[in-house]
Amino acid sequence: MAAYRPDPQACLEGTVVVLRELTENDLPALFTAIGRPEIFAGGWGGGMGAYREDFGQWSEFLWQWLPWQQGNVYAVCLRSSGGTVVGTTTLGDFDLRNESAHIGWTAYSPDVWGSGVNADAKRLLLGTAFTHGFERIRLQTDVLNVRSRAAIERIGAQEEGVLRHVQRRADGSWRDTVIYSILREEWPHVRTVLHKRLAAPSDRGYIPSP
Repeated sequence: MAAYRPDPQACLEGTVVVLRELTENDLPALFTAIGRPEIFAGGWGGGMGAYREDFGQWSEFLWQWLPWQQGNVYAVCLRSSGGTVVGTTTLGDFDLRNESAHIGWTAYSPDVWGSGVNADAKRLLLGTAFTHGFERIRLQTDVLNVRSRAAIERIGAQEEGVLRHVQRRADGSWRDTVIYSILREEWPHVRTVLHKRLAAPSDRGYIPSP
């Protein structure tokens, strides 16, 4: 089966979240969710040097940061609260010839850290990618982003190594990037891990991290 890009306008419905196309109308709600210093302090967006307290400046940054044309950019919405936007994530970097893609550009409101939001979102994205014929899905993060690394490892992704000085952070310092991947043959195991996490009491609710 040849790999092909999923429809970017198709909604992905999970048990905890719904992923739908992120639009300009979503930006105020997304700003409330992730336009916060703790998001950037973890390395998202290039780090604290990219943090913008003003909504207009933050929106301008977001239009440049997210791969709107090259990726499927999603709003992450809670099912339990009528579709409240709590974050964003993207399936992108489509290499159809080599059947690979990348899940990234992901940020969630600190209010849902430690909940089932990430597990359900990853289950939806990975399931969609493998259903559309992809063989390898890459995940990556700044080597300094301990929270993101732990979240990627918890879902069963395999660490491949560290790319040193691959890009500048927003403050001008060099970023080292940790690369992970999940292969098609590993997806059944990863899917089981995600199902178990979502069945656990701590992952069914929306419990902020300490």
